[in-house]
Formats: sequence, structure tokens, C-alpha cells
Amino acid sequence: MGLLDSLKATLDPAKDKVSGLAHQHEDRIRHGLDRAARTVDERTKGKYSDRIQTGTGKAKGAVDRLAHRNDPGSGAGGTTTPPAGPPPTS
Repeated sequence: MGLLDSLKATLDPAKDKVSGLAHQHEDRIRHGLDRAARTVDERTKGKYSDRIQTGTGKAKGAVDRLAHRNDPGSGAGGTTTPPAGPPPTS
């Protein structure tokens, strides 16, 4: 057994736990991402809105893939939702 095999075997239980936590708290994580994006966008006065929106969309996609990692029928990569416009301003 090589180094990478033993490392993978060691990290597999952690990946399952993180996946379970992401599935359990998916709404809270997405809300936190939206809130952080809104705060950063306000503090930069909209200068980086496009980049913030892109980064937030990618982070939400990663959370979706992680949260639905073990769902049957989700396919190899799972499904992701496209970013939903700019973050709310209120």
C-alpha cells in the first residue's frame, strides 16, 4: 500500500463526516455565503461585484456537490445550481 493509498484510507471517514455536515447545514452555509458576499460587496462599494458573484456561485456549487455526494442518482458530479443574480442589498 503506497503513501497515497494510506492517506486516502485515512481521510475517507473525514470526507463522509464533512459531507454529512454539509448536507445537514446546507441552508445555513448558503445563507452565510450570501451574507458574506453582501458584506464584501458593500465594503468594496460594488467595485468587485462580478468577481464576488462568481466566487459565491462557485462556493455554493461546491457545497451542493459536497452535501449531495452520497445521494443515489446524483450522478458522478452531482448537480449544481447556477448563481442567482447579485446578492440582496438590504
